[in-house]
Amino acid sequence: MLNMSKTRIALGSLFLLIVCSPANSDSEFEQWRQQQQQSFQEYRDERDREFTAFLKEHWREMELMKGVVRDEKPKPVVMPVAKPQPPKPEPSADEIPVLIVKPEPVVITPKPTEPVQPVPIPGQEYKGLRAHVDYFGTRITFFYDPAFKKSLPYRLNEAALSKFWSELSKVDYEPLLEQLDVQSQALRLNDWGYAVLTNKLSEQIYPTSKNRQALFSWFVLTKAGFRSRVAYDERNVYLLIPSKHQLYDVTYFTFDNERYYAISFDGGSSKPGKVYTYDGHYPGAVKKLDLTIRTKAPKGENAEERSLSFDYGGKQYDFIAEYEKERIEFLDTYPQLDLELYFDSEVGEAAESPLLQQLAKELEGMSEQQAVNFLLRFVQTSFKYRTDDKQFGKENYLFPEETIFYPYSDCEDRSIFFAWLVKRLLKLDVVGLNYPGHVATAVNFTQDADGDFVAYNGSRYTVADPTYINATAGMTMPEYSNTKPGVISFR
Repeated sequence: MLNMSKTRIALGSLFLLIVCSPANSDSEFEQWRQQQQQSFQEYRDERDREFTAFLKEHWREMELMKGVVRDEKPKPVVMPVAKPQPPKPEPSADEIPVLIVKPEPVVITPKPTEPVQPVPIPGQEYKGLRAHVDYFGTRITFFYDPAFKKSLPYRLNEAALSKFWSELSKVDYEPLLEQLDVQSQALRLNDWGYAVLTNKLSEQIYPTSKNRQALFSWFVLTKAGFRSRVAYDERNVYLLIPSKHQLYDVTYFTFDNERYYAISFDGGSSKPGKVYTYDGHYPGAVKKLDLTIRTKAPKGENAEERSLSFDYGGKQYDFIAEYEKERIEFLDTYPQLDLELYFDSEVGEAAESPLLQQLAKELEGMSEQQAVNFLLRFVQTSFKYRTDDKQFGKENYLFPEETIFYPYSDCEDRSIFFAWLVKRLLKLDVVGLNYPGHVATAVNFTQDADGDFVAYNGSRYTVADPTYINATAGMTMPEYSNTKPGVISFR
């Protein structure tokens, strides 16, 4: 760990040597004192003087490891079709409890027609150079100190990176940090959104240098309290941040029993290999990235439509689903996460409206099982199936908005989407079922339900597979009928 007292001890010793030496005159001491005072004033934060000195010496070689693979078992290329089930005797009207709850009204927040602009500090105007950032359809203007425009030598080493930190520590960076906070709150950004915004700002300040972009993001994220760090090899600087959640297919190294992921904001991946990083932490920077999506993205003015149709009970149903490309572009920056984070995420208002209202109208008067079967058939047959490897060339879990946008989806995408519909429309508890190479769901009905089920936390969850075409609640895909799945619980 960084010893923050070393510099003070050294300066104190030097002070005693100068004061006690008869060979030094009062004028020499005064000149030294003024130099030291001026030097200290150059740093806006006392921690930066000592951290800069620390960065000049305390580096060591580390090994960037290949990202963790989530599920190596390949998914089925073609989904099976369930055999029709024999019809059950129709119960009398008074035996069918109508327990469907309509979805809560979706409140749509209009998107501002004017660009989002920084909010001035009371009694003060922002000054400096302007950087115009296009944050997924929202144009934001930042003002920053011209002194941020620092160079970086082609040859990377400890001295070059230490100097870059030192120089940024002396610029007027507080107003820029404040603007980032203001915009982050206005846009309802989570930690990942804040990191992406910081990266987009770095691209405007250093448009031709990926290495300076990484160093700027490191500086800003560290000042914002994140335990970020950098590593370097002969030609590249890597931004590394620990996460509260495991990231997949993202290169990393382990430091102090903590995984630091080589973050990329363009979907790329760093290559494994030897790098150098410093052996310590910036004091007070302790936060890890939290990638959960807890805030509903407001619906904007650029929503696009997709038509979804399916047949059920001898009738064709046609629905309109909406999405926003800017939202899809933001979600596309996300690294791959554990499944529960996709099941647990909030869904943007554009995806909710008008789809939920249309579905809710059709579900009125149905029993729980009838409603679940209706939603199953909707997801099973209105979306086209294709594995991630075929569509993206790699494993790529989708948020519900992305399932609406992309032309194809596979088992986990449909399960996430179906679970969202059941929670929002029927208010029933749902869990994910994680089989080797396949994902389904199970629903906790409040009424008795027949068919296959899993017991979880003392409750019975009936299998509901939104990929097993024409299957109803209680039917397990034959390939997995003798396999015990893992249970994915979420909020």
